[in-house]
Amino acid sequence: MIRSPQMTVMVDAVMKAARGLRRDFGEVEQLQVSRKGPGDFVSNADHKAEKVLHEALLKARPDYGFVMEESGVVEGKDKAHRWHIDPLDGTINFLHGIPHFCVSLALEREGVIVAGVVYDPIKDELFIAERGKGAFLNNRRIRVAGRDRVADAVFATGIPTLGRAHHQEFQGLLGKVMAQCSGVRRFGSAALDLAYVAAGRYDGYWERGLNSWDIAAGALLVKEAGGFVGDMNGADFTPETRDVVCGNEAMHKALLAMVKLPTP
Repeated sequence: MIRSPQMTVMVDAVMKAARGLRRDFGEVEQLQVSRKGPGDFVSNADHKAEKVLHEALLKARPDYGFVMEESGVVEGKDKAHRWHIDPLDGTINFLHGIPHFCVSLALEREGVIVAGVVYDPIKDELFIAERGKGAFLNNRRIRVAGRDRVADAVFATGIPTLGRAHHQEFQGLLGKVMAQCSGVRRFGSAALDLAYVAAGRYDGYWERGLNSWDIAAGALLVKEAGGFVGDMNGADFTPETRDVVCGNEAMHKALLAMVKLPTP
């Protein structure tokens, strides 16, 4: 496939940040035996990766704005464009030496996500998508799964921790979904969950309480892979969406019916 100049900029920045994370992950595994634990180390790894991304993207597109997990919103001269950056999605996995995390980067243009990159540095899996150009995994075109029976489906989700909002509500929704499908998975990275739906590995995914840096790139991947993405009220995905449901047409409809939020 031929990458656009915009996608080349994005992939180069993500790969540069991922090299540091891959190196740091090798060290954090060794820190598991320490009494202090690797918490501070991981925080530093997160911030270093974001700094690398920010500097690379700022150099390539100096007028674009930023929405970043660690550093917040940075306004740019170009009000039409913003980067959405998650330098380490799956931080708890990283913290515990679990090799399932990624770098997520999306580009918003005039309120619409037009390009996205999700890269898993441990498995060396690069998911990319540009609006209207399809979705790809390591240069191979990907599509959402074709299954249309919920009984055969495997869904993914994220579990809110005890004490956070929606925890009890989630338990009820999980019970409804588990009673009807083949299985539910919780792997701890929203961006990779969405990428896996795009690649046909999961049949659908839902989660509440997310941010644009978690899901913007992955949502575009699902759309460009032929899937449907929206919030838990059935509205279309936007950069402001915080509750997400996705899948192919049949699975999105079925999953939404199971987890749709009640009307206030």
